[in-house]
Amino acid sequence: MTDYLQEQEMEIEALEAILMDEFREIDSSESGLNTSNRCFQIVLCPQDDNFDEASQVPVQLALVFSHTEEYPDKPPLLNVKSIKGIRPEDLALLKENLENEAKENLGMAMMYTLATSAKEWLTEKFCSDAVEEPVETEKQEDEVIVPHGEAVTVESFLAWRERFEAELALERAKLMPESALTAPKEKRLTGRQYFESGRHSTKGATLVAEGSEEEEEDIDFDEDFEDDDEEDMLEHYLAEKSAEGSIK
Repeated sequence: MTDYLQEQEMEIEALEAILMDEFREIDSSESGLNTSNRCFQIVLCPQDDNFDEASQVPVQLALVFSHTEEYPDKPPLLNVKSIKGIRPEDLALLKENLENEAKENLGMAMMYTLATSAKEWLTEKFCSDAVEEPVETEKQEDEVIVPHGEAVTVESFLAWRERFEAELALERAKLMPESALTAPKEKRLTGRQYFESGRHSTKGATLVAEGSEEEEEDIDFDEDFEDDDEEDMLEHYLAEKSAEGSIK
């Protein structure tokens, strides 16, 4: 035969050790239960790390119970009371849920399980605002326009500039007559000298200094050409375009 009284005493001792100040025995007259047996109360708050002190907790609940003679094979007597901020309709719903859970746990000490369920209910119902805040942040992030395209870095800019200068040098080379490119450095004419000499009218003319023999050398497209005056290059280009127009 089961010793119900012994099991009930062992559960009370366990609850005192686990819950400490949150657990205490109360008079049956203040329990709200229809019994003269010993009654106990467990004070519960929402589980939230933002609450440092009891005064900051928005809601507080008292779970009141009393063992029946054949507990835990029979459910305990239960009552829930608001200590702070809980409406009567919410208390009625919580009490119904706890009574149903007690029926599912018959045959075992269940008060700590019921207290845990009540605490979870408080957290879900009264700390929902903390859960919804990240959703608003996500919506705001969705509205941010994300720029498209490749980000400019020092490496990508230097690579682009190298390609651009190579293309520019190639275009400049196309504007210069072959003789101007193959002539030695000291014999080369600037764009202005080339235009003023009238040699632009005859493409391919060889630039030879007086009293010197014609010399040939490979095209060396180096920094000498890059140092030519930009204004001379522009006049040279315009002269070429003018010559092409007169031929047409």
